[in-house]
Parts: sequence; structure tokens; C-alpha cells
Amino acid sequence: MYAIDPARAPDSPCWVIDLGALEENLKILADVQARAGCKILLALKGFATAATFPLVRRYLAGATSSSPHEARLAREELGGEVHAYAPAYSDDDLEEILKYADHIDFNSPTQLLRHGARARARGAQVGLRLNPEHREVEVELYDPCAPRSRLGTTRAAWERAVAERPELVELLDGVHFHTLCELGSDALERTLAVVRREWGDLLGRVKWVNFGGGHHITRPDYDRELLIRLVKEVREAYGVEVYLEPGEAIAIRTGALVTTVLDVIDNGGLIAILDTSATAHMADVLEMPFRPAIVGAGDPGEKAHTYRLGGLTCLAGDVIGDYSFDHALKVGERLTILDMSHYTIVKTSNFNGVRLPSIALRHPDGRVELVKSFGYESYRDRLG
Repeated sequence: MYAIDPARAPDSPCWVIDLGALEENLKILADVQARAGCKILLALKGFATAATFPLVRRYLAGATSSSPHEARLAREELGGEVHAYAPAYSDDDLEEILKYADHIDFNSPTQLLRHGARARARGAQVGLRLNPEHREVEVELYDPCAPRSRLGTTRAAWERAVAERPELVELLDGVHFHTLCELGSDALERTLAVVRREWGDLLGRVKWVNFGGGHHITRPDYDRELLIRLVKEVREAYGVEVYLEPGEAIAIRTGALVTTVLDVIDNGGLIAILDTSATAHMADVLEMPFRPAIVGAGDPGEKAHTYRLGGLTCLAGDVIGDYSFDHALKVGERLTILDMSHYTIVKTSNFNGVRLPSIALRHPDGRVELVKSFGYESYRDRLG
């Protein structure tokens, strides 16, 4: 894993996805599928690099999408089951999604009432996203069950809706909940206790239950045996099929962003300007926030030379973080920022017109293949 030589990256900046590392994650997920008797879906919101789909489809059951474009990508490039969920669908978006998706989850009773019968008539299975009102995520930006969340239906809202329109229950084939973000199976166990207590009557009426995302299944210390037991318990208790749709667990520790030092300045401390950008190329560094690991780098002051690593946009806060190195950084030197596959490539922008990093695949035999580069036209065409 991460046997990525920055000198062999075909461009800079460049994402390099290690297919060997990706396959190791997929094998773990396939083992969970087989032993738990569930289906695992690729969450395209976290990782959607189509060049890797020939490998992904060998192991996973399909994909989950949140828009017509994602649904089409899943159907045309990956195959398998195509699930869809969005906080709300316009009539036009739903019509487009129905061309590709076989499972559609609605966010509210009003959306279910508006669109559910049409989706069912077009052959899709219909689900409802529940909000268990159970919090496991510390960062509110990523907490689906934060106060006044727009994601999912509370029990009180469901009861009010069914009291007025009892036929809503008959529209449902499945239910979906999502309370996690990069968490272990212990958090799922606590969530399931709440879901089973508060929504057990509905679980007993449907065909399938989607446990959502945020499961860090491929993390080395993740308790997969507990996950398998929990899935089996729900399958056996309610006679339902179980789905999981992790995003980060599929692509975590599979890729890097190779970047080049453009300049070194001193303003109360050394600052290295890179040919990449936190705000444009790795938004979660600022949003989460988090400090990505860099090959050969340590914490500030840990090694002989400390630098603030900054991006090339004019945003004052376009800063990746403070790092130390054993040697003085030089202009033209390449750095390797780790764990840059999931929730990075899918969240980029062309702010300031900066070029997006190229995308390359590292094959198990060591060969590095450039699969995508971005020029002026990709910037121009995004803006009309």
C-alpha cells in the first residue's frame, strides 16, 4: 500500500490511486458481504473514479447515488444495483433518476407521497430515510442527526403523516438510516438499539433495511465480527435484506496527491507554496477540518525544518497545515499527501481557475497509468 514514488507521478499535481490497495479494501468488504449475508454498495458521493470500476464491480453489489448524474454513472459505468437518495427530488430529476435506479429512498413523507407511486409504477423499489435522532458524530457539519437536521424523517413526523395518509405505509419497500461518519461497529450497535426500539414496527413490514454509510469497515481496528453479528441479527429478526453503503471504507488508504513546491517564503516562519490547494483540491482539510499525513513529514518542531504548507489560490486560509521535515524544502521538490482518494477527487473546484490535479492509477505491477488530465476547456465548460 502507498508504494507511490512521487517521481513517477505523470503530472503535478496528480492523484495517484493504488489499485492494489483498493483491491485489499474490496476483498475485506466482499468477505463481510459473504459472511453477513448483506450487500455493500459504493457510495459515489465519496469515491466516483470510473477508471477503477472494472475492479470495484468484481467485489461489490452496486452503488448508491444522490443525483441523476451519479445514478447514470452507476448504471452505465459500474453496473449492479443502483440506489438513489436525495433530500428532495424535483419532478425532472426524479424522471431522470428513474431511468437508472432500481431503489429510490425518499427523505420525507411529503416526498414519498408526491413521488412514491410513480417510482413504484416505473419498477423501482421505494424506501424512506429515517432520522433516529441518535447522535454519534462529533462534528456537526457531518452529523446527519444534528438538531434541526434536514436529513430523514423523525418518528413524530412519520406518525403525523400516517395519521393523515395511512396509505403511505403501503408505498414502502424499505427503510434507510444514516447516523455515522468514519465510526466503528460499536456506534452502529448503539444506533440499531434505538432504531429497533423506535421503528421496529416499520422494520417488520418492509423487505430491506439500508444501514447507510460512515462504517469504517476496512480500518485495521474496526470490529468486523460485531458488524457481521449485527447484520445477521437484523436479517433474522425482521426477515429483511440489509444494505451498507460506505464511502470512505472503500477508498481509504488507497491513494495520494502528489504536489510540487513552487516557492518558499518567510513571514514569521517558513511557508512553502504548493501547486495544489486545500480549498480547491482537498476541501475536507478546511471543512472537517483535518490534517492529512505527508510522506516524510512530522508535526511542527518534530524535525529540523518546519513549514506552513499553503495552496496556490488567493484565499487567505488556503493552508494545508504546519509540518516539519528532516531537510530544507526546495523549489521543484515533490511531496506526497496521503489518503487523498475518498472525499477529495469528488469535491474539487476550479476556484481561481486553478487546474484540477490529473488522475493516475498505480497497477500492482508498478506501472503508473495516466487516465485523466484537465485543461483550460474543463474550466471553461464548467462555467458556461
